[in-house]
Amino acid sequence: MKTVLKTFAAALLLGVAAMSMAKAEPVKIGVAAEPYPPFTSPDASGKWVGWEIEFIDAVCAEQKLDCVITPVAWDGIIPALTTKKIDVIASSMSITDERKKTIDFSDKYYNTPTAIIGPKDQKFGASPEDLKGKIIGVQVSTVHADYVKKHFTEAAEIKEYQTQDEANQDLAAGRVDAVQADSIALDAFLKSDQGKQCCDLKGTVAPDLAILGPGVGAGVRKEDTELKEKINAGIKAIRANGKYDEISKKYFDFDIYGADPQSN
Repeated sequence: MKTVLKTFAAALLLGVAAMSMAKAEPVKIGVAAEPYPPFTSPDASGKWVGWEIEFIDAVCAEQKLDCVITPVAWDGIIPALTTKKIDVIASSMSITDERKKTIDFSDKYYNTPTAIIGPKDQKFGASPEDLKGKIIGVQVSTVHADYVKKHFTEAAEIKEYQTQDEANQDLAAGRVDAVQADSIALDAFLKSDQGKQCCDLKGTVAPDLAILGPGVGAGVRKEDTELKEKINAGIKAIRANGKYDEISKKYFDFDIYGADPQSN
């Protein structure tokens, strides 16, 4: 009888230990494996830094989640989530109905306008008429690529790039006439030495809620409702306790959370 009890106790302890280990598994936070300042970028040591890194770290700390930043190629980041190579996407991904067919999203955690930049020596705006006949650069698999294909149909060419940095570099080199992206990311480029020399802001595009969505959220698997609830609770908590604003003031002199956009 004692042997049976000892065996049972040992099995129980192993079960508890296994449960503890399962609970301690890290949450893999997927970010695009490319510099995207001021949101996510690797520093000289290879550590990922930026507003979005600090934001998700604060959410994880609030919810006592053991989170690990996991770089993934942008055009494969949703498949990486659905195949469980990562658990959360925190990489400036816009919440859209098309993406929600495959994955789910947390509540919005920031929203900024969509902008067009171009050469300093050319004067034009951000309307379809302004961009008629121009070569426009966008990052592949983004809402910006979808937007230009819908609204800038009379462009001479739409060039898609694997990274935003590649699109910006081709603009600086004169290989495209304009680039569309998130206004904050483009502002970071325009403030760089290269950006200051070559380019300026041409304007913000007309809203299209169906394509651009209501803002940026954290991507999660549809079945991971508990994780989604924790992320939402973490976002709400750091918005309420001032941590969100504390982080944001390091990077921005305006409200990055933004208002919810209205459809056309």
